[in-house]
Amino acid sequence: MKYTHVLFDADETLFSFNAYAGLKRMFATYDIDFTPADYDHYQLTNKSLWLAYQDNKISATHLQVTRFSEWATKLKVPAQQLNDDFLTAMAEICQPLPGAVELLTKLKPNAKLGIITNGFTQLQARRLEHTGLKDMFDWLVISEQVGIAKPAVEIFDHTFELMGNPAKEQILMVGDTANSDILGGMNAGIDTCWLQHPGFELPSGITPTYKITELVQLQQLLGL
Repeated sequence: MKYTHVLFDADETLFSFNAYAGLKRMFATYDIDFTPADYDHYQLTNKSLWLAYQDNKISATHLQVTRFSEWATKLKVPAQQLNDDFLTAMAEICQPLPGAVELLTKLKPNAKLGIITNGFTQLQARRLEHTGLKDMFDWLVISEQVGIAKPAVEIFDHTFELMGNPAKEQILMVGDTANSDILGGMNAGIDTCWLQHPGFELPSGITPTYKITELVQLQQLLGL
């Protein structure tokens, strides 16, 4: 196989990330019937916070607390508590995406595997435990711990150091978010594979090495 090291994004690349279902489950514990309208309102704040986090303008803690500040006031519960409860709910409902387990199983004997994610520490480790995939990965790199998020080249350089600085042509980055995963891989000088979900298009100036619509296609591309 061409690559000795394969790095994956986590959310919506290897694992389902149904935020609405997680929020509905979490708010049910507070006797709140969380509606699609509530979700749309939540996303108005959450999406802009994620863009700022991705641009390394705000901290992970600022994002996590601010997105729940309105609900914290309503429920008289600390925003950090609501965030923790949400991440717990997300870990409980998480499932691997179709083809993820098979792909990782085929890759494991042929390459070293890692995750590089802008997601949060509390969710990542628990999700790997919950899905039984913890032993698949040699490295778990989380932006919250590193202090810088994809697409910044620094988080990739940090990951390469952990990996013992293999030749860049032997590293592949796989992800679904063009502006963080693919742009980040391009910034770092490595090959990239974009997992395109329905309704998403590539922004101009971002060119992945490979483009797939389901994980089984990567298996075929790599000849596994």
